[in-house]
Amino acid sequence: MKATTAVSAMRPRLAALAAAALLAGCSMIPAYERPAAPVAPAWAGTPGTPAAQPAADIEWQSYFNDAQLRQLITLALQGNRDLRVAALNIEQARAQYQVRGADRFPTVNAAVTGSRTPNAAGGITSAYNAGFTVSAWEIDFFGRLASLKEAALAQYLATEEVRKAVQISLVAAVATGYLNLLADEELLAITRQTLATREESLRLSKLRFDNGATSELDYRQAQSLAEAARVALAQQQRQRALDENALVLLLGQPLPAGFTLTGNTAALTLPELPAGLPSELLVRRPDIRQAEQQLLAANANIGAARAAFFPRIALTAGVGSASSHLSNLFSGGSWGWTLAPQALLPIFDAGRNQANLESVTAARAVAVAQYEKAIQVAFREVADALAGRATLGEQLRAQQAQADAEAARFNLSDLRYRNGVASYLDLLDAQRALFTARQAVVQTRLAQLQNQVALYKTLGGGWKDGAAR
Repeated sequence: MKATTAVSAMRPRLAALAAAALLAGCSMIPAYERPAAPVAPAWAGTPGTPAAQPAADIEWQSYFNDAQLRQLITLALQGNRDLRVAALNIEQARAQYQVRGADRFPTVNAAVTGSRTPNAAGGITSAYNAGFTVSAWEIDFFGRLASLKEAALAQYLATEEVRKAVQISLVAAVATGYLNLLADEELLAITRQTLATREESLRLSKLRFDNGATSELDYRQAQSLAEAARVALAQQQRQRALDENALVLLLGQPLPAGFTLTGNTAALTLPELPAGLPSELLVRRPDIRQAEQQLLAANANIGAARAAFFPRIALTAGVGSASSHLSNLFSGGSWGWTLAPQALLPIFDAGRNQANLESVTAARAVAVAQYEKAIQVAFREVADALAGRATLGEQLRAQQAQADAEAARFNLSDLRYRNGVASYLDLLDAQRALFTARQAVVQTRLAQLQNQVALYKTLGGGWKDGAAR
């Protein structure tokens, strides 16, 4: 009685879904509508106009004009293991898609069997069979297999987008690592120059102290500054080694033999990029396209879950020959064929199909939220990079002006000290300030270049390989 009631309650739903299936060409996949982007229509402080050439269309060989950097990126694209895993995942997803596609076609097997059994007369009865069989070929009338194939296709396309996103991140990471090494070399040079200057000041201070021309306090202050410079030098050397190790990991192989940095951050320039419109990210950023493909896969799974409520029509067939003598199997055997269609209609499954439909419907809602989150993250990353571009230029100009002023103050303090007008404490303070200001210039210039790389990355640039150069 309960089963009959369940069937009666299910009939209106089945009828509605069947009508929808016929109207939609036997596909029960819901009509897809791209969710609205939950972000502002334009970037803050920028004109809302499309980019003449989006960053995603600018090949990394064109954007990065440093020959050494291009060489390192090429090595990373060849040897990085994360990129290799992403490429292999594409092959795996492609195979899964082919498996789903093969489910829609019959599986034909060739079979040869033989048996010998005792009979009631005391003899042996032999039976031999040979032929071809088609086993349980599902005729996809309600689109269940087609829906699963669409889901597998979307997952395959999503893995392709993952590979592009990994390459974008790799190109940006190699560029950032290269910039770090350039800045490390500049900071090491500044630290060595400062150490040499302070060692000379310490030597002169020792001579003046030994001859009674200055106090021990001045000598100890000079000694402290010299040791502080040695501390900074050791720290910079360690940081240089760590940054090189990080770059080697990105390359997936050692640095080229004889590789020596020849550039510096002051000489390196990167092209300015137009921000364009936030809506361009929807079709330019691989991570957003990946999230949308996963949403399409979740949408297709709903079609497969809906089709599970309807009959599964399967066909089993065979053709072959049977004989009691192996030598006559193909010549004098008895040929025949079988055809066994089957239709299975779910009557009572303890709510399994309904629960599966609710599960995949919830999975689609999750995919929608993840897609919207991907857009919001992308919007935030671009907005951060644009904010950096708007302020880092002025910060670098002011930082350089401060370093120039500190250099002039140091020269004046040194001249005044040598002429007995200023105290040694004034000179030491000027030395410390100049060292800090020169370091800040390099670090600010590094931040500006890294921000340009980040903007290129967040706008979707770096996945187009282009022609080999």
